[in-house]
Amino acid sequence: MAHTREEIEQFQKDYAKIREEIGRDMIGQEAVVDHLLECVIAGGNLLLEGVPGLGKTHLVRTLARVLDLPFSRIQFTPDLMPSDITGTNILVRNGEENSFRFQEGPLFASIILADEINRATPKTQSALLEAMQEHAVTAGGKTRPLPEPYFVLATQNPVEQEGTYPLPEAQLDRFLMKVLVPFPTLQELDGIMNLTLSGNGMQAQCVAGKEDILRMRAIAMEVPVAQSVKECALKLILATHPELPDAPETVRRYLRFGASPRGAQALLSVARVRALAQGRYNVSFEDLKALAPETLRHRIALNFEGISEGRTTDEILQELLKTIPG
Repeated sequence: MAHTREEIEQFQKDYAKIREEIGRDMIGQEAVVDHLLECVIAGGNLLLEGVPGLGKTHLVRTLARVLDLPFSRIQFTPDLMPSDITGTNILVRNGEENSFRFQEGPLFASIILADEINRATPKTQSALLEAMQEHAVTAGGKTRPLPEPYFVLATQNPVEQEGTYPLPEAQLDRFLMKVLVPFPTLQELDGIMNLTLSGNGMQAQCVAGKEDILRMRAIAMEVPVAQSVKECALKLILATHPELPDAPETVRRYLRFGASPRGAQALLSVARVRALAQGRYNVSFEDLKALAPETLRHRIALNFEGISEGRTTDEILQELLKTIPG
């Protein structure tokens, strides 16, 4: 169903209002905030990668406060067990009668901050995988749905690898986007110091709620995608596969495997949100170019030659993007 101009304008106003409110507590990182909102409105999970101290945790906390959604933070450690995050059955005594009651774990919230996700063992990460994909938790032989909207926003440190468990490809594929958090500039660093030393932090207030996010998502899902733009996104996905006969020479030489169909779904879903946020009711080639690195960089992998020559997945994607028209 086509949405009215008023609904589209309201989407743009709500997006700008949420973004502005987050900006009251965040200095710089405009692109990171945009990608976060694109991911949340599209209904996906987000992986934030950056060295400690860049405000990743603070950003997610601020988002939860601005959207007034139930928030839960899980600090991932090697000794974290699946029941620690999903919940478990506990024995309840009522007089002479005993019964079991399910005690919900921290996954039962709307915004889940999985801090340093790669420090948990694969056993615990597999429990999180069900919540990410199915929006449900299976514990005690029963599957329990999680509240909507539901997002897993995870962080990881790219520098320190000791005592970590690299995320498997299947789990990485469940993240709609992987966003690299850059180090602030001198001017941004000065603003961060002024904000924190003055004690004026935590200024962001609630400006939207559950219904607003679900309404914005419904509008974004209806944004039309021209056949030429869709074909362009699909050709980009196919171009990342080195096993295909018409794969580019760079891909055949440096990539071990390419992006899954989820990559195309992710690219088009966040492109719709970006188009609406900029006041357009159609997806353009520019939207694909702007969002391809964040939606595909974690869905392709370098082979031994690519790693030994110091190539990056972002470099490969940029070479492929030069073939996109527009």
